[in-house]
Amino acid sequence: MKKGWIIVIAIVAVIVIWFAGGYNSLVKQEETVKTAWAQVENQYQRRSDLIPNLVNTVKGYAEHESQTLESVVAARARATQTTVDPENLTAESFQQFQEAQGELSAALGRLLMIQEAYPDLKANQNFSELQAQLEGTENRIATERRNYNNAVRVYNTRVRRFPTNILAGMFGFERYPNFEAAEGSEQAPVVEF
Repeated sequence: MKKGWIIVIAIVAVIVIWFAGGYNSLVKQEETVKTAWAQVENQYQRRSDLIPNLVNTVKGYAEHESQTLESVVAARARATQTTVDPENLTAESFQQFQEAQGELSAALGRLLMIQEAYPDLKANQNFSELQAQLEGTENRIATERRNYNNAVRVYNTRVRRFPTNILAGMFGFERYPNFEAAEGSEQAPVVEF
């Protein structure tokens, strides 16, 4: 009789240890995804913080380009108002965030093209430094988006694999969305001066 209880207790202990280990692993990977998302937001915020300085520098040289400047300011405002709660990263909220950031990127591209029409602006040290910082920030954004996608891939794979998918379903661990290329980005933009 004692031998039977020892076997039952051992089996229950193994199951409890497996559940605890699996649950803790899911929590750790979910937190990795949230941390990666925070880094993406951090880089977008850095870009957003640089934009007013860039706009003010361009204003002094290209006053009659007010429509372009206003579109950048408006796109920045929309991008900073569109936020995603890492606790509630849904495909819909993620898509809205991506669209707002894409609109800001397009507006910045138009703003940076203005320099070709204004040689004095091109030679301005502040403009050159801000442009270099924005380019560096865009690279950082791309890196953090890649890191986020990698973290999501690992997490989503874990959530979907058997037998962890049972735990994920029991405790409400859901898949996270990936960053994807913006629609039409497979075609090179046309630049006209």
